[in-house]
Amino acid sequence: MGKPTGFLEYPRETPAHRPVAVRLRDWREVYEPQSDEAIATQGARCMDCGIPFCMQGCPLGNRIPVFNDHVYQGRWDRAAAQLLATNNFPEFTGRLCPAPCESACVVGISGDPVTIERIELQTIEHAYALGLPVQSAPSEESGRSVAVVGSGPSGLACAAQLRSAGHRVEVFERNDRIGGLLRYGIPEFKMEKAVLDRRLREMEGVGIVFHPSSPIGENGESLESLRARFDAVVLALGSTIPRLIPVPGAELRGVYPAMTFLEAATREVHGGPASPYSAAGHHVIILGGGDTGADCLGTAHRQGALSVTQVEIMDTPPTTRPAEQPWPMMPRLYKVTSAHEEGGERVFSTETLEFRGDDAVREIVLRNNQSGEVHSQPADLVLIAAGFVGPELSALGLAQPESTTTRGTLQVDDTWRVAGVGEGSGVFACGDAVRGQSLIVWAIAEGRSAAAGVDAYLRETASALPAPITPYQLSW
Repeated sequence: MGKPTGFLEYPRETPAHRPVAVRLRDWREVYEPQSDEAIATQGARCMDCGIPFCMQGCPLGNRIPVFNDHVYQGRWDRAAAQLLATNNFPEFTGRLCPAPCESACVVGISGDPVTIERIELQTIEHAYALGLPVQSAPSEESGRSVAVVGSGPSGLACAAQLRSAGHRVEVFERNDRIGGLLRYGIPEFKMEKAVLDRRLREMEGVGIVFHPSSPIGENGESLESLRARFDAVVLALGSTIPRLIPVPGAELRGVYPAMTFLEAATREVHGGPASPYSAAGHHVIILGGGDTGADCLGTAHRQGALSVTQVEIMDTPPTTRPAEQPWPMMPRLYKVTSAHEEGGERVFSTETLEFRGDDAVREIVLRNNQSGEVHSQPADLVLIAAGFVGPELSALGLAQPESTTTRGTLQVDDTWRVAGVGEGSGVFACGDAVRGQSLIVWAIAEGRSAAAGVDAYLRETASALPAPITPYQLSW
């Protein structure tokens, strides 16, 4: 460890945000750059503790103390090698992950945790800038083939791992561009799509083939046909059925799932048609207080909303770790994202009773769950960011009880093989389609673990690929 007393000497410092008045005029990422010296200082704060709970807090098992020390010493190449050994896409997690590793950081017991997420991001960005290898290429070809259905983080991670093992890998995506939720569900100000495109070029460079606009099921090639053409199939479908709010007026024009709004906004930013769901000139209500709700908030600001109110049915979270969520658990705390810095009202402990209007919504009726007070307020655009209830399976013919859990997700065995598809079947699944709605870091971990199961199936022997988690494994 390079600096044994670093955690005592240096405070936690994260990058500054670009001024609100400036960033609301564009769609660029919100952070100002940090110097190498500042990042190295943050790496020096790592205690290199005897039991690195940060590694257990991370589903990928990232070797956090090791790359922290390399960054402190300025050894970017060695830091990148350690990071890429366990994480296929640090440039995604470094921007989008809520960092359960930091919740489990030992320094965080009595102070502010190490800025692990930002160190991770700077490590991979230095790797790209220095021309270091960032994508594993196979040393030899296996002669076996795998189709991956879905190109979100779990599907891409699975594809990357299987290709590194020498299998021919083709990825099928129903949308017009590759990336899944990373492409159209994440606003540009959180991750510019040039970051995604850069990684996809690297993956194509090692031989992974992408097929956009290629749905599998009802409107495209059947799952049975895909199974006949490939030695194995991996379903990384995501959890894409939105959870709606079944109250009077829910059918009115102007009431939309959050992803409908975010996808249209991202398409417009990248030269597509003007969004038919734009917040410009509207009183916007966002139902849901999580990250997706914050994404809608920042997007509505940039589109020129008249007002934005984010409504959460849960009580206001505490600002410090509650006793029932002890370290090293990831606590539910009051969170101020960059979008919240930009304006808007936040309302907690509030339930939606009704949407009112003629053919389009004009008003929302809300009830405070603590006082029982009922009130209405203007609402021209209502965005439901209440999460997702599961994957879309009917078109694949997998909605039968033997292939699904009681939650509507895919049922897999301990090798990630889908149940009820036939004995010895080479159909596997991973990501939110199995786990349900979760974090990007869990999606990548599932993709990596499922790849090990597929590789073992194809080779009929134990796989050399890492499997950081097991199906349905719980977090802290």
